[in-house]
Amino acid sequence: MGGCGPRRRAIVLANVTWIKPGPVATRARGAKIPAMKTFSITKRIDAVTGIPERYLAAELPAPRAVKIELTSQCNYRCGFCAHRLRLKDRGEMDRAFYERVVGEMVDAGVEELGMFYIGESFMCDWLPEAIAYAKQRGIGYVFLTTNGSLASPGRVQACMKAGLDSLKFSINQADAEQFVEIAAVKARYFSDAIANLRMARVVRDRGGFDCGLYASSIRYDGAQQVRMQALVDEIRPHVDEHYWLPLYSMGSLATERERELGYRPIAGNQGRLGALREPLPCWSAFTEGHITHDGKLSACCFDAGDKWVMADLNHATFMQGWNSPEFVKLRAAHLRKDVTGTICESCVAYQ
Repeated sequence: MGGCGPRRRAIVLANVTWIKPGPVATRARGAKIPAMKTFSITKRIDAVTGIPERYLAAELPAPRAVKIELTSQCNYRCGFCAHRLRLKDRGEMDRAFYERVVGEMVDAGVEELGMFYIGESFMCDWLPEAIAYAKQRGIGYVFLTTNGSLASPGRVQACMKAGLDSLKFSINQADAEQFVEIAAVKARYFSDAIANLRMARVVRDRGGFDCGLYASSIRYDGAQQVRMQALVDEIRPHVDEHYWLPLYSMGSLATERERELGYRPIAGNQGRLGALREPLPCWSAFTEGHITHDGKLSACCFDAGDKWVMADLNHATFMQGWNSPEFVKLRAAHLRKDVTGTICESCVAYQ
C-alpha cells in the first residue's frame, strides 16, 4: 500500500515527542505497565440512539450528548456526503462563542461533547485547546470522529494530552483506487489515513493516554463488502473496536449523487448495524444536539445546509434553543409519527 510502509511511518513517528502523563512518566524501569481499560464505543452510541422514556416529550432536559462543529471545512468530497454540495458558506467557529456555549451546556447537564459535526475537525488549528477547555469546564467525555488523513501522530498526541476520551477513524473505501473515485481527492490521503490510524495506537499506548481508539465502515453489498472486510481485518488489530454503519441518506440531500454511484442508502439515520432504531421518532431530535460552526442549533445530524435549524445560539442560550418553539413543534410531530408538513418530510426515512 503505497505511502504507508514502515519507512514512512518511522519518519513520521520520529517527529513525535513522547509525553507520558501522570504516574506513567515516573514508572520504574522494568515495572509492569497496567493494562489499558476496555473501551466500548457501541455502548455509548446505543445509549444516545435509543430514546429513554424521559426523553419522549416535546420539551426536554438537556441532551446527553452534543456535536459541535469547530470548522465546516473538509478535505474530502465524498459522493455520499451532502457536504460536497456546498449548500452554505464554510468557516470556523468563533472561540469566544465556543467557550460560552460549552459553559452553558455543562451547566445544563450535557455530559458528552463531540468535537465534530459535518466538517473535518483536524483542519482546525485549535482543536487540542478546544478539547482541553471542554474537559476543564466539566465535560465528562469528549469524542472525535475523523477521516484520518490529517490525524498525524503529533496532532493525535496533542489531542490525547488535552484529554480526548475517544478517537474514531471513519474508513469507508477498500483501497486507494476506490478512494479516488468516491472521495474525489488524491490517493495519498487514503494511505495517510491508514498510516495515521496505525500510529494513533502507538501514540496512545506509548503515552499511556486514557483514550479509546475506534474505526467504523459503511457496510455495502456483494463484492464490495468482501473488499471492505479485507481492509477491516487489516486495521482491526490497531483499534479497540470496529463497527459497521449502513449507508445513510443524509436527509435526502445527496440522493442524486448516491444514485449515480449505485449506492442504496438506508432511510434517515437509524443508528449502527446491529442496533438499528425506528425512523420515527428520530433520536437525532431528542437525545443529541448539533451546533454548526456559525452558531446554529440543528435538529438533524446530517444538516449540511441549515435546513433543520431550530435556533440561532448567537442570540439565545443553549437551553433556549434546545426547547425553542420550532424544536418543540417538530418533536411533537415526531412523537405523533407524522412529520407531514415539517422539514423532516423531505427525508427518505418517511417516504
